[in-house]
Amino acid sequence: MPVAGGRETAAQLWRLSRGHRLRLAATGVLGTVSTGADLIPPLAIGYLVDRVRAGTADPGTVLTATAVMAVAAVLGAAGTAVTIVLATRAYHAVLARLRERLVARAMALPQHLVERAGTGDLISRTSDDVTAVADAAPGVIPALTVTAFTIVVSLGGLAALELPYAAAFAVVLPVYVLAMRWYLRTGPAVYRDERAAMSARAQQILESQRGYDTVLGFGLAGQRHRAVMAASWAVVVRSLRARTVQSGLSARLNLGECLSLATVLVVGFVLIGQGTSTVGGATTATLLVLRLLGPVNELLFVIDTLQSALASLNRMVGMITTPVTRPGAGYGPTAAVRLRGITFRYDDGPPALDDVSIDIAPGQHVAVVGASGAGKSTLAAVVAGIHPPGAGTVTRPVRTAVITQEVHVFAGTLRDNLTLAAPQATDHDLLAALETTGTTGLLDLLPDGLDTLVGSGGHPLTDAQAQQIALTRLLLADPELAILDEATAEAGSAQAGPLDHAAGAALAGRTALTIAHRLSQARACDHIVVMDQGRITETGTHHDLIASGGTYAELWKAWQAGQPR
Repeated sequence: MPVAGGRETAAQLWRLSRGHRLRLAATGVLGTVSTGADLIPPLAIGYLVDRVRAGTADPGTVLTATAVMAVAAVLGAAGTAVTIVLATRAYHAVLARLRERLVARAMALPQHLVERAGTGDLISRTSDDVTAVADAAPGVIPALTVTAFTIVVSLGGLAALELPYAAAFAVVLPVYVLAMRWYLRTGPAVYRDERAAMSARAQQILESQRGYDTVLGFGLAGQRHRAVMAASWAVVVRSLRARTVQSGLSARLNLGECLSLATVLVVGFVLIGQGTSTVGGATTATLLVLRLLGPVNELLFVIDTLQSALASLNRMVGMITTPVTRPGAGYGPTAAVRLRGITFRYDDGPPALDDVSIDIAPGQHVAVVGASGAGKSTLAAVVAGIHPPGAGTVTRPVRTAVITQEVHVFAGTLRDNLTLAAPQATDHDLLAALETTGTTGLLDLLPDGLDTLVGSGGHPLTDAQAQQIALTRLLLADPELAILDEATAEAGSAQAGPLDHAAGAALAGRTALTIAHRLSQARACDHIVVMDQGRITETGTHHDLIASGGTYAELWKAWQAGQPR
């Protein structure tokens, strides 16, 4: 998936900040005022030093200076606290909007784009990257608000006190500039590599979990373990590289701190010797520099955290700005389906579909059969708009629904699972749909009926029951075109009859494309398409294809021979 550039990310954040800009402006004003109050203690201490050296200090002077410093400290702390609170609220409000857009776009992304990038990349952007941006808040917000204001105001105070002191500090600034140039040249690439490695690790873990049965069936546990470990060690290596960059930045900042303090002390010694400054003035300048060094180091060092967060932020913005259009497909005014000259291939592989053309009339049921790898599921995915064709055109109804063999039961009640397809459906509608698909017997097995919790942590369901729920959802969704891609393939022979009945009821009265794994399903359709190596080799009705004695006839004969007697 694409990664947004800095300008594009800034533009998105500016749009997301709408409604919070006044608060952000108030934050800036309050931050400047509160850091201005923090300049008072160094000035008061310098004043006391000069009065003591002059012999004019008395208890009243000390008490007055102490009271002024205490009030300034309280006002500065209060202003700083409010500034951080305002900034944090604005930050998290904008982040919440960004998360909402991220999830919305993730749900709308074309499946072919997700598959090409890897599901692990999608998961990493919606989990690791969101966490990185959220976790940056405690360090970034104070640095970008209070710390930045402190630097600006303190430099102004230093220049107002004695210009040579500000000039002395400015002489050391190239050390910080060089440190940041080195870091900005090195850090971003390191963090991008670290995030990419995290995505690859997530992909390996996800594939191992999704293919758990295959891993066990083929004895691939050791191989998958090594693949996950290799991806995890890749993350470790890149994380260590990132920590090394952090340590290098810290060393350069420590050097700048040492040179800054030493330079100001030397300038103070020279100015006092020339009589152009006082010990109190030098004390104030030193305290201001000490006050500056902490924020400067904090601001520069937090850029490390900021770079990591920005790398994640660019990935998030890159995802939410990804176009969701599906090229090569259009919507027809009726429930008809029309494919013309469709060609499709996965990456640089051989054609999975080669010059395929099909017409499905409104209300017609078409079955697609063929050996494994013939291109049946690819054809269904192209018709559904999941994969854009490499060449040719697809026209299909606007309301199209797809059910594959990988049906999912969501954590929640049975009612929640059914109303996903029809949010306005009443319990009467749900019961009627269950009765139509012959699934009412499932309610007798659930302790709380429609209110029974199913899915993860809920009442366990068999594969056949999960498929029945999916077919009932299809009926409730009432699409113009229904595509069943081996939607009942997980059923055993005992459940084949009820599931075929449920599928027939769900498809009644609508255009349907069925990828048939049992030829009994194909026989019940109006028209049958036989595929081999991405091409259509035969078409016709069940009886016509049997009479022709071709590939379908051979498949039918072999299928019948394998049925229990």
